[in-house]
Amino acid sequence: MMRALVVTVAVAPAVLLGCRRVETPPSANVVLASAAKLPSEPSDAAWNAAPEYVAKLIPQDLVDPRLMTASTAELRVRALSDGSRAAFRLEWRDETPDDMSATARFADACAVQFPAAVEPTVPSPQMGEAGRPVAITYWSASWQAFVDGRGNSLQDIYPNAAIDHYPFEAASLKSGSAEQQAMAARYAPAHALGNDLAGPRKLPVQDLIAEGPGTLSPVASTDSDGRGSRTQDGWAVVIRRQLPAGFAEQLHTQIAFAVWEGSHEEVGARKMRTAWITLTNQEKP
Repeated sequence: MMRALVVTVAVAPAVLLGCRRVETPPSANVVLASAAKLPSEPSDAAWNAAPEYVAKLIPQDLVDPRLMTASTAELRVRALSDGSRAAFRLEWRDETPDDMSATARFADACAVQFPAAVEPTVPSPQMGEAGRPVAITYWSASWQAFVDGRGNSLQDIYPNAAIDHYPFEAASLKSGSAEQQAMAARYAPAHALGNDLAGPRKLPVQDLIAEGPGTLSPVASTDSDGRGSRTQDGWAVVIRRQLPAGFAEQLHTQIAFAVWEGSHEEVGARKMRTAWITLTNQEKP
């Protein structure tokens, strides 16, 4: 009787071990898995074909204004490519959704960064360097909210605000007329100067270029697209963009990531980031 009991106890852990789900170990670098079609939604099952890379984030404490306190610990990355374009799924924990940019309020955001061209050496991961630019695609939770249908007026941003009158909404101005549009431009100087950061947005992402800290600027036209959505405990964001020039002929290049947590007043240079991480093509030997 005692012998039977001992055998049962010894076998039980083995049975339990056999039923346990075996987790796939994280990838040693970011691997571009092959895909005939790049998914646009973070929840697409196609992402399961891509190995996951866990990127450890560090504060941007090198360039003013610095971030001296760590916030987001890590970023989980999956990547797919159809040969010319790549799609990245970025997921991180953030219990406080911040999707409204207003006075003293900042939006959650993330970004993907490449060397603008694949070369034997890479520029500084701190936004590149003079003559050696980096290409960046930036996603904002605030822009995503506008794309998803939230308004961009003062009333939308401050629901309890009382607005007496906007001159460009005067009854004497025909809606859509040249006069009405000219009056609206007078009260929206950012729009009048062609600054599309003021919204409303058609895309939740923007392509940028930089040659060092303080040189960030938008490219003439954003070719990338993306979409972000809330998860149970944070964000999952898809960014789809062109691969850097020369990547098709190379075995690998470098990639970097950044995350902003709005509730921690992270904006601009105040962010969590990575150094360069090797990006490899699964189709290459």
